Amino acid sequence: MKVVLAFDMGEDFVRDLRASFPQITFAPAYTVEEQLREIPDAEVQFGQLSGEAFQKAGKLRWFQFIGAGFDYILRESPELVESDVVMTNAPGTHAIAMADHAFAMVLAFAHRVPELIDDQRAHRWDIQKYRGRMIELPGTTMGIVAMGEIGKAIAQRAPGFGMDVYAVDVRQMDPPFGVREVWEVARLDDLLAVSDWFVVTAPRTEATRGMIGRREIERLKPGAHVIALSRGGIIDEEALVDGLRSGQVAGAALDVASKEPLPSDSPLWDMPNVLISPHVSADSSQIWERRQQIFKENLRRYVAGQPLLNVCDKRAGF
Repeated sequence: MKVVLAFDMGEDFVRDLRASFPQITFAPAYTVEEQLREIPDAEVQFGQLSGEAFQKAGKLRWFQFIGAGFDYILRESPELVESDVVMTNAPGTHAIAMADHAFAMVLAFAHRVPELIDDQRAHRWDIQKYRGRMIELPGTTMGIVAMGEIGKAIAQRAPGFGMDVYAVDVRQMDPPFGVREVWEVARLDDLLAVSDWFVVTAPRTEATRGMIGRREIERLKPGAHVIALSRGGIIDEEALVDGLRSGQVAGAALDVASKEPLPSDSPLWDMPNVLISPHVSADSSQIWERRQQIFKENLRRYVAGQPLLNVCDKRAGF
C-alpha cells in the first residue's frame, strides 16, 4: 500500500511512520508537481489535496485532511463529494489554542490593550483616558455560533470569568459545560440580541456563507464585540465595517477574512476598534503533534480494517 504525504511535518515524522508501519510505502510529496507524480497509484493521501491531483487519483480510497474546515478542498475538487473516497479530518486539535485566542481578544478589548500599547510606545501616562472604560466580564453574555470543538472549548473558559454563554447550532444537543442553552439556528436573532461578545466558530458551508449580514449586524446588542475565528465569508465585512463606524459594533477581532490575505485597501486594517490576526489563532506547537497522532491512529485503523475517526460528511461540509 502506498501513502502520499502531502504536507511537510518534518523528517522525524516520516521516519516515525516508516518505523511504525514498515509494510507501507510512504511517499513525501510537498509540491503540487510531486503530488501529481505520486498520487496515481496511491491508496491514501495525508495533508492536502488539490483539484488537479484528485483528477489523477485513480486508486485513492482514503484522504486524511490535515485540518478541520475543508470547504476549500471541496471547492477545488467538487467531484470528491460524490466519490467513494472516504475523507477524514482533525477536529479538536486546534480547539485549545483557538479558545485561548478568543479570550485573548475579549480581554484585549475589555482592558483597552491596543490603546495601552500605543500609549506605552508614546511614553504617555494618561490615567484620565481610561477612567471608567475598562469592562468587567462577570455578568456579560457571550453568544457562540456553532457548538463544535472550538465553540465548546471557548465556552469551557467562560465560567472562570463569570460570563453567561448561549449558542446556536444546527444539531440538537444538551448544553455543554459552560453553556446555559443551545438554540436552533432559527433563533439566531435571539442570540444576537443578548450577546456582548459574539463569537463565530462555524464552518463555512452553503448554509453559513453570508450568515451574518447587514440585517444580523443591525440586530446585534448595541455595543457588542464580534470575534471571528473559523472561516471568512460567514460575516459580511462591508456590513461589519458600517456597524463599527456607527458604533453598533464596539469592536471586532478577525482571525479570518472573506479573501485571504486581507486586501491591503480593506478599511478594516486602519480601524482603531479592530484587531486583525492572519489566520494563526490555532498555530501552536502542540497542534501539529495532535494531528500527527490522529493520522497515525487512523492509519492503524485503516490497515486493521477498523472504523476511522472523524469521518467527514462531504455533502454537509463538516
